Amino acid sequence: MGRKMLADGELDKATSEEATYDFDLFVIGAGSGGVRAARFSANNGAKVGICELPFHPISSEEIGGVGGTCVIRGCVPKKILVYGATYGGELEDARNYGWEINENVDFTWKKLLQKKTDEILRLTNIYKRLLANAAVKLYEGEGRIVGPNEVEVRQIDGTKISYTAKHILIATGSRAQKPNIPGHELAITSDEALSLEEFPKRAVVLGGGYIAVEFASIWRGMGGTVDLFFRKELPLRGFDDEMRALVARNLEGRGVNLHPQTSLTQLTKTEDGIKVTSSHGEEFVADVVLFATGRNPNTKRLNLEAVGVELDQAGAVKVDEYSRTNIPSIWAVGDATNRINLTPVALMEATCFANTVFAGKPTKADYSNVACAVFCIPPLAVVGLSEEEAVEKATGDILVFTSGFNPMKNTISGRQEKTLMKLIVDEQSDKVIGASMCGPDAAEIMQGIAIALKCGATKAQFDSTVGIHPSSAEEFVTMRTVTRRIAYKPKPKTNP
Repeated sequence: MGRKMLADGELDKATSEEATYDFDLFVIGAGSGGVRAARFSANNGAKVGICELPFHPISSEEIGGVGGTCVIRGCVPKKILVYGATYGGELEDARNYGWEINENVDFTWKKLLQKKTDEILRLTNIYKRLLANAAVKLYEGEGRIVGPNEVEVRQIDGTKISYTAKHILIATGSRAQKPNIPGHELAITSDEALSLEEFPKRAVVLGGGYIAVEFASIWRGMGGTVDLFFRKELPLRGFDDEMRALVARNLEGRGVNLHPQTSLTQLTKTEDGIKVTSSHGEEFVADVVLFATGRNPNTKRLNLEAVGVELDQAGAVKVDEYSRTNIPSIWAVGDATNRINLTPVALMEATCFANTVFAGKPTKADYSNVACAVFCIPPLAVVGLSEEEAVEKATGDILVFTSGFNPMKNTISGRQEKTLMKLIVDEQSDKVIGASMCGPDAAEIMQGIAIALKCGATKAQFDSTVGIHPSSAEEFVTMRTVTRRIAYKPKPKTNP
């Protein structure tokens, strides 16, 4: 039996069943998903508690902070650094637009880093105010589940307090991982990369995902030497192959040294820096080695196996379409479930959870046409199916429309860097089932295209839309000629 809770000096007016719990909902993890679920549940009348580890820019098993990965050591600080890095190229281009810029333009890493830290602290405090304004009780400490309706919070001083809840929500996100190669302790993850005390003039990045190419762009844009190692022929596995090839060309064009089909075998500390040995036997020396080789669900210390919550092989929490685990009172959203690991998706799942459990509106998250962006320089943004995915799922012919061009800005600056736009169309229905763009402002443009795909827009409707001129965005409504038709090939039937 949970302790009875007092409200305004009187016993909480609740049903006899609800009065046996301290909270209607207790959330473990105050990142984007956890805070959204807590606030929206409270707005629907639930009594909500939430716990989060003490704040620190670099996470560990014992430190974290309200706002979670996205706000403190992910999307927000990374985008701030991307903005900072973009100015490097902008200053080069400005000369051809008449700006007289001295040859020696200084960049102060520590100044930008302090501005970044100030901003994440501001946002963390905003998140705390949002919780307080929704009457959500925030506890600072590590939460673990000790029963289907009980959470134990280990506070900063080491004391432990237990709280009961009718529903428990896991929203603990994920954490960066390092491959276990000799000398791996000398490398950093994206956490540390966002808080380095000194700017890395020589950087080695291992990984071909979005975090790897983004940091390669950031450090190169700020004047560093960057070597990027990845296992495949092209970076960004899972994205459209044509776009991947353009990202690779753009990275090289901006001065990033690419090492495809190459991994690292050893790191060694030397007087001159970190010696890096590649799988081809080459040696490099770097100030910083970044491992951007994926993230693991942050579930190890939650005591889930003891309670009976099912996990998959990667340690992600198994949930149904409503984010419910096999234990009816325990739920999970966000990266801890390893579905689509994006902040806006965690927000969507959290909203659906609150609607399902506390608003009387059972709601499933819709994972179709989720747009996303890679903030390399210039950025890549996509929504819907890639060309390869469209062919794999096709039930008829696929039409591909592309437009590659030199952006108007580059005609004066002289920068040789193409923008590429692409639409994938199902010929039978004329629906646009995929869109992608690599070029300036790609993310801003793709958000609008995502609405069109969500609404089931056809190619004819794209064609009938009047463009904004002059803009790159207008190319999406002026692609009239089919670049290629991919004939449908029925897949061979397999015996059951």
